[in-house]
Amino acid sequence: MKQERIRADLAIIGAGSGGLSVAAGAAQLGLKVVLFEKGEMGGDCLNYGCVPSKALIASAEAAHRAAHSGALGVSAGGVSVDFAAVMARVHKVIEEIAPIDSQERFEGLGVRVVREAARFADRRIVESDSVRVTARKVVIASGSRAAAPPIPDLDATPYLTNESIFELKSLPDHLLILGGGPIGVELGQAFRRLGGQVTIIEADAILGREDPQAAAVVVEQLTADGVTLRPGCRALRIEAGPVVVVQGPEGEERIAGSHLLVATGRTPSIAGLNLEAAGVAFDRAGVKTDKSLRTSNPRVFAIGDVAGRGQFTHLAGAHAGLFVRKALFAAPINADGLIVPRVTYCDPELASVGLTEAQARAEHGDDVRVLVQPFADNDRAQAEGDIRGFGKLITTKRGKILGVTLVGSHAGDHLPLWVLTMTAGLKLGTLTGMIAPYPTRGEINKRLAGQWYTGTLFSPMTRRLVSVLKRFG
Repeated sequence: MKQERIRADLAIIGAGSGGLSVAAGAAQLGLKVVLFEKGEMGGDCLNYGCVPSKALIASAEAAHRAAHSGALGVSAGGVSVDFAAVMARVHKVIEEIAPIDSQERFEGLGVRVVREAARFADRRIVESDSVRVTARKVVIASGSRAAAPPIPDLDATPYLTNESIFELKSLPDHLLILGGGPIGVELGQAFRRLGGQVTIIEADAILGREDPQAAAVVVEQLTADGVTLRPGCRALRIEAGPVVVVQGPEGEERIAGSHLLVATGRTPSIAGLNLEAAGVAFDRAGVKTDKSLRTSNPRVFAIGDVAGRGQFTHLAGAHAGLFVRKALFAAPINADGLIVPRVTYCDPELASVGLTEAQARAEHGDDVRVLVQPFADNDRAQAEGDIRGFGKLITTKRGKILGVTLVGSHAGDHLPLWVLTMTAGLKLGTLTGMIAPYPTRGEINKRLAGQWYTGTLFSPMTRRLVSVLKRFG
């Protein structure tokens, strides 16, 4: 096939969150943009990740609330789940959002969209089977994919990943999940609440990268939901069935199920890009970049999952904004200085930004203060009959915010205030001076900030000062 020759200002590899954001911004600024995508427009988040998983979780939460409404004085009667209808709704949600990321929309913006696999031909040429693009700059936004762990006989056994699980037509009788991280926990709880039996197998601790106290709140709810948790169990091999043979605290054990989901992490999608031809350095974590997201080839940048700085859709979007500022407006940027939040969308949600308590103590030693505010002290939580969880604020002894963890109902919705505070370098006093609407769960943020000043405000020294001042009042 003869290749069409194109000269462009910008070639982008990958039409996920980051690549689409760059393409839209650059095209609207008048640049000539070519966008390559070998899979679905919208990438993993729209088609296999954030969108379908949250749609599934919403159905699971509705079933759970209906089944447990008696505590609020409401009887919903028998609760039944139509799994086919749930999955149909999941795909309907994808269809509703898809036009925003569609080929037609971006072609309407002036982007040339090539639905083929891209690869580097040399340091500034990107090609596919039908086109050959010489670009002033190239952005690698190829994302990541589910990683299959090196477990003997896994390849010989049919298994699910986040890319295939949403194609199920019937509810698994017993879903085995390899991996107790965010994906495993979110999907495990959802499938259990929809009526299936679920076992989560994890070599370490469930949600082991999060604050242990916060993870314990989630673990308690998972157990109450009937999810079987097997932390500290290392998978030795996979047998037909499927059966996962594990080495656990009590020795070797066989765990049988009807379906197997592999959720043990993700790996950057760099296969087939021919990065060597472009002089782009990479390793197992992804494409190597400096703080400006520039690779070892000064014409080539990498953003999002493939850049090895975290696998979050919102981070890919942030990288896209930084690239536009750097490459198109010559503004200085620092991708390593971003304040990046994370949320596990289980019930209760676990939301964090900055350092955990353990990380803060390891990095700052004794110069750490930890304040905890339970949702049990929040009037809205009491009114709703859901007091699970807490907020945890970690600061230096001078009041610099190092990190915040919230675990509770819709905790992720209350985290952005802390992200803004840390990003803008605001002081805790700014939050204490804020009026929070009553009654809201978000009041926990103001109470956490106010708690930092409690010891000083009501100290013996302050009481003596008030005693003196009242004489002049």
